Order: sequence, then structure tokens, then C-alpha cells
Amino acid sequence: MTPRRALASAAALAAGASLALTTPAAASPPGTKDVTAVLFEWNFASVAKECANTLGPAGYGYVQVSPPAEHIQGPQWWTSYQPVSYKIAGRLGDRAAFQNMVNTCHAAGVKVVVDTVINHMSAGSGTGTGGSSYTKYNYPGLYSNNDFNDCRADITNYQDRGNVQNCELVGLADLRTGSEYVRQAIAGYMNDLLSLGADGFRIDAAKHIPAADLANIKSRLTNRSAYWKQEFIHGAGEPIQPTEYTGTGDVQEFRYAYDLKRVFNNEKLAYLNNYGEGWGYLGSSAAAVFVDNHDTERNGATLNYKSGANYTLANVFMLAWPYGAPDINSGYEWSNADAGPPNGGKVDACWQDGWKCQHAWPEIKSMVAFRNATHGQPVTDWWDNGNNLITFGRGSKGYVVVNHENTTADRSYHTSLPAGTYCDVQGNRTVTVDGNGWFQASVAPNTALALYAGKSSC
Repeated sequence: MTPRRALASAAALAAGASLALTTPAAASPPGTKDVTAVLFEWNFASVAKECANTLGPAGYGYVQVSPPAEHIQGPQWWTSYQPVSYKIAGRLGDRAAFQNMVNTCHAAGVKVVVDTVINHMSAGSGTGTGGSSYTKYNYPGLYSNNDFNDCRADITNYQDRGNVQNCELVGLADLRTGSEYVRQAIAGYMNDLLSLGADGFRIDAAKHIPAADLANIKSRLTNRSAYWKQEFIHGAGEPIQPTEYTGTGDVQEFRYAYDLKRVFNNEKLAYLNNYGEGWGYLGSSAAAVFVDNHDTERNGATLNYKSGANYTLANVFMLAWPYGAPDINSGYEWSNADAGPPNGGKVDACWQDGWKCQHAWPEIKSMVAFRNATHGQPVTDWWDNGNNLITFGRGSKGYVVVNHENTTADRSYHTSLPAGTYCDVQGNRTVTVDGNGWFQASVAPNTALALYAGKSSC
């Protein structure tokens, strides 16, 4: 077994995606509520409570839960990404807990996306979290030796399509997804999740699975309109490109997160005036975006909760800007990048026991309702100071100021909003827009202002 840290990170990093409608593939989750709270390594009982108490009332459309399948034992977070059977018997809860979570979230108006590991099985041998005995390439009652690709060596060459898709991701047993039996088995697992009410899937390590294999598996689902987003880390000049996967569903646009880090840390926010397709990314309707995820917050590729105001403002910008379908990463504090969830995934309360609960930070949570209220509106009234103060509207429905300067922005701002009083949901204060669309406000350094139609009082 290669270093387990690598096993975990690569397993999650490798892939890509989200289920969109089959024909045509839907870009971003159906409906006006397209924000997903990714409650990383929260157990199902805690997710259920959070759907009812926070996610539903805040307007989140989706919650993404960590892989539910039985997996290898161990306290590290990445054990969740080494399945040993397709029973719902991981550390986060059993079948009953999963079912109750789905029902509770649905009652709160929140749909459930399941992080789904179907590229591979485990890297070693032992007894799983649900009591199943296994060895690498032999998972009794599910898979045996011939169900895995012939290449039994690690991936070494990302310029070689066959090496990337047929060899092993850091020692993990690579499934032969081109075979009829394996496709049936994977579809059976996903259909079981659908039978429990799951609304969509994040396909882990999608880049390591041929796009045709994923399309075939999706064609076997009982609900082919389930949301589908695929993990795919873009590599410039590589033979496998994310556009191969957009026919099946959304694709996670890692470049978006990487570039946000660079801009917020080292460049000018003024550069963001055409963020998205203008930067060479996937079309908005096929992109799933994020500021950070569980891999990138640990490997340093993106901003993370340790990045202070840069992180908060990047999330505010992402939720205000009409590109892609946003994920809000919500995990826990870590100094050891391998460390598993506090209390085995049980969240007694946000901001206790190391749980960061970014989805509930006031600056981030308030922008979910902003995004819902401005859905479908174009960017209008862009203005910047040539540096790190940017302002823009969302048609006649919303307006945002992001001040990443070191001084207060005390000035008048022009909007397309109707005259009236609005609540600045970032500053918990009211401002008045006059008949010509102007208002005056002071926005402190490294803070934001956000107004939207329908929110007149704080």
C-alpha cells in the first residue's frame, strides 16, 4: 500500500462531476436554487439536523454528503474513498440513518447529492466498516479478480489516456468499467441510492473512467435526470479533457478555484470582470464551481478556511457571480491533512469541536438567498477602481460591492435597482437607493456589501 495520504487525496482529486439531465445534460442543478453545501464527513444524523435548521431556511438547494458505502477501517478521512462493498455501512451511518437524512432534508426543501466512488475499490486487505472481509481484487459477493483492469501498476503518465484510465490511482484497485458486469454492479449501487431518495451524484475520479463508460452506467439509472457532477482536474495539453464529459452532466471546474486563489492573493479583483468562459473555462451551464474542496484545501492548490478575508470574499464573489453551480465546502479544522472528522462525524454544534461550518458563516450564508433572488439576471453596472475594489449588479435584482483594498470605500454607487430601501446582508444595515439608482455607503477594508430585491429590512 502506497502512503495512505496519497491514496486518499488522489482518489478524490482524480475525477469529476455532477449529474445533469441526460438529454440534454443540464448545466447546474435544475431549478433556481443551485447552491450545494458540501458537508464533508458529517454523519447522516448531523446532516439531517443541519438541513432542517440551517440549509433549508438559508435557501440551499442541495446538500452533498460524503461517500456512504462500506469502506476500509481507519480514522483518516480518506478511508471513505476506499470502498470494500456497496452496502451503506460507512462511519457516517447505516441505511436507516441515510434514509432518515434524505427524508429530513427533503422536508426542508433540500435535495441530496451523494459523493460516489465508482472508479476503484480499496488498496489493501482487511475487514470493512460494515464487517465485510476483502482482499485487493476480491470483494466477496461483489467483485473478483477479472472485474479489475489488467494494469496493476500506478498511473505514471498523464499524457497517455490508457495509463490514466486503466492503471491504478495510487494503488487503488481499478475497476474494469468497460465490462457489462461491472457496469451493472455500479448502476445497481447508484439505483439503490436513488431508491432511498438521492437526487444526484458527485462522481469521484471521473477523469479516470472513460466518458463512454460513465454514459453507459448513467443510461442504466432508474432516474436518468438525477443531477450528476463529475470530478475532473484539468491538465493543459493532456489527451483527456473535461469537455468529453459534459454530455453526461456537469464537470467540476478546478481552474476556477485555482485562479481565484491567485487573483485574491496576488493580483487584482478588477481582472474578474469576465470571469468564466472569458477565461477559457467550460460553459457556465456545464460547470460546477467552488472556492475549495476537501482535497484542495489540504494540498494548497486553493484558498481555504485558513486564508482569512480572502477566503470569505472569494466565496461571496462566487455566490454573487453568475457562472456555474457553486459548492460551499464545509469541513473541519486540521493541522494533520490526514485527520478524520471530529467525533467520528458527529456535529453537536457549529464552531465547536473543530467544525468550521463555512456554509453557516453569515457572510456566506446570506449570499445564498442573494443568488436565488438574482437567478437568471445578467451582470450589469460593473465598475472597478483598476485594482481591488469591484462593484456589479445583477440586473434589477441585486448589487454587490467587494472591497479588497486596505482602505474604506466611502462613495456613491450606481445600480439598476428600483428606488427603495434595501438591507445590506453583508453589513446588517439598510441603505437607500434613489430614483436614479444611486446610493451612498462606506464599505470597510476586506468586506463586502450586498443588496437584493425583496430584502428591505435587516
